[in-house]
Amino acid sequence: MKKLVLLVAFLLAGFCIHSQNITAKLIDRKTKTPIPYATIKTGKFSGVISNEEGYFSINSEDIQNNTVMISCLGYQNKTLSIADIESLNFIIPLETAINQLSEVYISNKRPNVDSIIARVNAKLSENYDISLNKYDIFYRSTDYVNFKNLDFDIEKALHVKSKNIKKANKSLDSLSKHIIASHIIHFSDFKGELFSLDKDSSKLFVNKATKLFDHKNDFSIEAVQEKAQTMALKYIDTMKTYKVKSGWFKVEDSLSLRNQDFKDKMKNEYNVSDLKNTTGSLLRKSMFVGDSFLKNILNPKLYDHTFEDVGYNNGELTYIVSYKPRRGKAKFTGKLFISDENYAVTKVDYKYYGSRHGKKVNLKLVLGVKFIENVSEGTYIYEKNSENKYQPKYIKRIKGAYFYVSRGLKLIENSREKNKVSLEFNIEGDNRNKEEILFTDVKNITLEDFTLIKQEKVVPYTLLKAFKTSTWQNEQTLEPLQEMKRFGSGE
Repeated sequence: MKKLVLLVAFLLAGFCIHSQNITAKLIDRKTKTPIPYATIKTGKFSGVISNEEGYFSINSEDIQNNTVMISCLGYQNKTLSIADIESLNFIIPLETAINQLSEVYISNKRPNVDSIIARVNAKLSENYDISLNKYDIFYRSTDYVNFKNLDFDIEKALHVKSKNIKKANKSLDSLSKHIIASHIIHFSDFKGELFSLDKDSSKLFVNKATKLFDHKNDFSIEAVQEKAQTMALKYIDTMKTYKVKSGWFKVEDSLSLRNQDFKDKMKNEYNVSDLKNTTGSLLRKSMFVGDSFLKNILNPKLYDHTFEDVGYNNGELTYIVSYKPRRGKAKFTGKLFISDENYAVTKVDYKYYGSRHGKKVNLKLVLGVKFIENVSEGTYIYEKNSENKYQPKYIKRIKGAYFYVSRGLKLIENSREKNKVSLEFNIEGDNRNKEEILFTDVKNITLEDFTLIKQEKVVPYTLLKAFKTSTWQNEQTLEPLQEMKRFGSGE
């Protein structure tokens, strides 16, 4: 009996080792700084990347031939076994790759950047494949809100005692201070399969979805308005209902403390069509086709290109070319990383150039609204597939905006007297949204395969109020940043 127990224990231990989840950090051997966006291959065409803090996680079951190969622009490739990673205490140093300038400079002249860009454009159709693919993806969206100014005030309520108005305004002031001091951040994750017919058509199947969100700290503009309205009602008359009229927009809604406050109106499900539109849009923006974002960056009529340096990426010589706007229509600056072997763009970094921006609405004096899209930046990383074509491996897009809203609300009592309460509030701040997609695998499909895919209307998600390591353990995902790991911990 004892031998049987020992045998079972041994087998269980062996199973645990076999399915071990490994988290490690990449650092520069000399500077000890973290290395982001390195590729960690668990197989010839599978694997993950390191996050912005240099961390990555892999499951031992996904590792082929018991080794992983690590590559990153500017560093020497490194092949390690699980035992090697453990012996390094899960801190993996990478050596910088020394530029062999003699391999680049055939003559004493620097590489001609116009010639490089021309060859890139000539080989786009040869290097990239955009049609009839199935992508295994992991998607993460991170939302941030930073309120700079937040004022609420009950200006008029003739049927309410003055002491109650003072109490209400005091509570509203406390609410404002609490919101401004709050670290407002939410996370949405899902894993699924994105099917691409061409640059315009796609379908999505979601395998698993989560949302890391605290409803108590839901401080969208709509949620802040609702919290202020509900708080004001506590000091007016909790037994009556009111109709809300909002500013110039003639928005009317029924409002009461009894039937609205403390009620969670959100269903724990995502609209799959919305998720498909978001991920499909990110995929399209990674394509070098037509009048696309990236194709425009390669247009010498719109952008000036400058040869900066050479480096090594996965053992291949890589040209580093910077770009900036040449005409007013162009808005971005950044760097292109181009393979010397086949003139494929393997990485793109971009952000707004100088004070340039996206959408801008300034109706502050007329409607009390101002909006400026002042942040648009990101990274695209590409990798060869089994057909020797380049596919996106990782996409990051960050969008941010300044906003100002000055809104006057009237709460009209649903009674014969139609008593009114005037509530004014001003909101000013910045919001930011970061979207990331990790492509863990890609396969070709047929038109028939695509036609047979049925996209669901909604998909349920697991709502989490605090980060749990076990939620996505043993799956190929983006390793969370520290800000996500701290969520709900009270830090």
